[in-house]
Amino acid sequence: MIIGVDPYAPEGDEARRWAEEELSKQRYADAKPTWFDYLAEDVAEFIADLFSPEAGGQVGGAALIIVAVVIVAALITVLILWGRPRVSRQVKRPRTDLLGERDNRTAAQLRADAGRSAREGDWDAATVLRFRAIARGLLERDVIDPAPGATAQAIAREAAAAFGAYADELSAAASAFDDVRYLSHAASEESYRMLVTADEHLMTARVPEPEAASPAAVPV
Repeated sequence: MIIGVDPYAPEGDEARRWAEEELSKQRYADAKPTWFDYLAEDVAEFIADLFSPEAGGQVGGAALIIVAVVIVAALITVLILWGRPRVSRQVKRPRTDLLGERDNRTAAQLRADAGRSAREGDWDAATVLRFRAIARGLLERDVIDPAPGATAQAIAREAAAAFGAYADELSAAASAFDDVRYLSHAASEESYRMLVTADEHLMTARVPEPEAASPAAVPV
């Protein structure tokens, strides 16, 4: 054994292989500067050279200002184009917890499923699905923001704050849902049609704009 030599140190070929495997890991690729980093560095260096004493003596002050404005405008354009794909990927994730169940179907999908159950004469399923469609539609339009585990009546009351003209329809729709879902009462074609009518009214109703605060009275 040679004194001063690490017996566990790899030899040349093996050490090279280890280094290549280590450098191929994703964290090293992520740490590399992007093309935008190189571009920004080059532009900054170019602007610094423009305003150096040597360049200032050869180019007039007005010309320097024009060049600087053009470069800044180009950078803003690049930033907008570069940032747009990143913003578009920030998609809002739909809420899946609704009325005690995890369900990621859209309002349109729930309405279609409710209609399918109605055509089969399954009024219980059609009623439950149609109220879920109502709740999902209100969520998609940002009319309501119910807490996790909110009941049908809580959703109806929150929606009635925006659609006061349909408060009674919302309450009746929530009661129809509760009767089937929790009280095991049989639904009927009439109760389902009532939910369809309420849903159609809400779909065409315009969400009211928030009222502007009235200015405080100024004492005379």
